[in-house]
Amino acid sequence: MTSPLRLVLFDVDGTLVDSQGSIVSAMSASFDALSLPAPEREATLSIVGLSLPQAIARLAPEQSSDQQALLVEGYKKAYHAQRLSQGAASSPLYPGAREVIETLHATPEILLGVATGKSQRGLDALLDAHDLAQFFVTRQVADHHPSKPHPSMIETALSETGIAPKNTVMIGDTSFDMEMAAAAGVAAVGVSWGYHEPSALTSAADVIDSFEALPDVLNRIWEQEDE
Repeated sequence: MTSPLRLVLFDVDGTLVDSQGSIVSAMSASFDALSLPAPEREATLSIVGLSLPQAIARLAPEQSSDQQALLVEGYKKAYHAQRLSQGAASSPLYPGAREVIETLHATPEILLGVATGKSQRGLDALLDAHDLAQFFVTRQVADHHPSKPHPSMIETALSETGIAPKNTVMIGDTSFDMEMAAAAGVAAVGVSWGYHEPSALTSAADVIDSFEALPDVLNRIWEQEDE
């Protein structure tokens, strides 16, 4: 009896890469450019994972839609400039990320994908900078979907790969990732090193403290699904 195909979807910021320095810096620059008080670091990190317009709306609810749109554009410009000047160093991989991606990719029945609040341009640049593009067969970005926690990203990944929800796991660091997975009917694994406290990942099947723990957790989840 052959094993069914499995799908592992990764969030990016706070899960695969530590981009908090670039995110906070770019957000501060966008507010500074409009002579607005910049959000506190904790506030900025709390919205990581949301699509940028929704993130800005949460950080600056008192601003008009036109001002919020200017903040969005200012963030994009500042983040892009940092990426050009710093390259991969602007968003370094977390320890063990590449090794686990390579291990999972080498397993014939496992496909890998991405579900991120980043733009297409931002994701493509990051994957190219870290030489990771070849590992992911489905890439869902903010340009083409409602913001997390809407399940559209996962539902589209399932449609593209033909893999059943019960054979899919979402890996992320925020409550938005966990809620998105629950809405799509797939299991979720939280990571403790990201931008939301582990205590916020209440719907996760498990929360891991290192990438090395992920393969065993995935096997355990799928064994339970197969029973």
